[in-house]
Amino acid sequence: MDIQNKKLNTSQKYCSREDLKQVIINSYDAIFVIDGLANVILCNPATGRLLDVNPQELIGKRVNDLVKQGIYDHSIALEALESRSVVTGILKNRHGNPVMCTGTPILDEKGEVVIVVINSRDIELVEKYLEALDKESRKADRYKAAAEYLSERDLKQDIVIARSQRMKDIIEHCTLVAKSDSTVMLFGESGTGKEVMARFIHRNSPRAKEPFITVNCAAIPAELLESEFFGYVSGAFTGANSRGKPGLLEIAHKGTLFLDEIGDLPLAMQSKLLRVIETGEVQRLGSTNIFKTNIRLVGATNKDLQAMVNEELFRSDLYYRLNVIPITLPSLRERPEDILVLAEKFLEEYNRKYALQKTLTPNAISAFLDYSWPGNVRELRNVIERLAVTSIENKLEFEHDSLLDPKGYVKDADELPQGSVYKGPLKSYLKKVEEEYIDQVLAECDGRIGETAGRLGIHRTMLYRKMKSSKI
Repeated sequence: MDIQNKKLNTSQKYCSREDLKQVIINSYDAIFVIDGLANVILCNPATGRLLDVNPQELIGKRVNDLVKQGIYDHSIALEALESRSVVTGILKNRHGNPVMCTGTPILDEKGEVVIVVINSRDIELVEKYLEALDKESRKADRYKAAAEYLSERDLKQDIVIARSQRMKDIIEHCTLVAKSDSTVMLFGESGTGKEVMARFIHRNSPRAKEPFITVNCAAIPAELLESEFFGYVSGAFTGANSRGKPGLLEIAHKGTLFLDEIGDLPLAMQSKLLRVIETGEVQRLGSTNIFKTNIRLVGATNKDLQAMVNEELFRSDLYYRLNVIPITLPSLRERPEDILVLAEKFLEEYNRKYALQKTLTPNAISAFLDYSWPGNVRELRNVIERLAVTSIENKLEFEHDSLLDPKGYVKDADELPQGSVYKGPLKSYLKKVEEEYIDQVLAECDGRIGETAGRLGIHRTMLYRKMKSSKI
């Protein structure tokens, strides 16, 4: 009993009768209360503003009389009293202005109505609020439509081609997995086609008509990750767009979110992503509103996440959340049967794009099969493009490529005599060739970063980093 009294006293300390009175008086919404006999027993100043009357003149009046006097055209309070249920409707005041009201009856233990509480607000304000919500929804739809357009364009290009039994088995497995909403983790060396496989899973899933959003976790600066993932409202931080911006988690709603290079996600962001996976809730920076998102996650990495977990570089709880269906894509050297079919596919693509009629010679085919392809499918595509656009002849010889001779050895035509073999470390020479090729494509694109990044198959942020490190 003492404890109950103590709790009651504490409650009274924080909300006295006078405090409650001030809450009602200062409420922006109109608060109007009648008793079980339909007599007005309380109304606040906002009620007088909406009905254009002195609120004190309403006290003690019956609501039927107020309707007869033309204060308003009908009584929501009376409807709630008679039905003993919550009633929401729109009435008009004496000037014909619409007011939105909700009447809530309070019943005693016998089921009799003791009082009815009516909350009212100018419907024009409600309509403006709904209009703002609709505008925000349309804005999100525009982002979504743009994402869908870009995704659909990419989906048409990224077709999974396989002749090797190993890749055929993986494709069959992914087709089965695609039918569920289970999270998929794609493992494999850089350039093995993890994004292509992620798109394949999306395209064969029930979410195929919804957005496929790609996030390169390694390409987004750490300080921008949260705003990119979650979005923000106007004024959320210095430099924020004055209109706000939806995040990728919001744009991907009902679709698939592909988290590429997820092993590079900072620990702080890993924690936030884990919460989204567990709750499905997204909150823009600077906002108090929570958005429920429904997305299918597909992650990808060329790193050993289990080893990173052991070294405390990756959260174990996030790892187990992501690693529901692990799929490892083999390197190109592990499936040599796919080299030629992929090469022909890429060559056909560039022939069509640039109106060419290039073909591979038997010597080039033999060189392709002899080479180990450390850059995997991505390297193969880039080599085909380079051969197609730089060769004068229609018959392509692999030895004309600036990177490799027909036997697959790296050579430097500017520094080594004809016929010699480069003896230095492969990594340093590949970096030199990469710099030269980036410089070449930049020149071909007249310095346009976006177009250059597209030609190179990398994110523009990654291109900026490579240009900065090589001082191009």
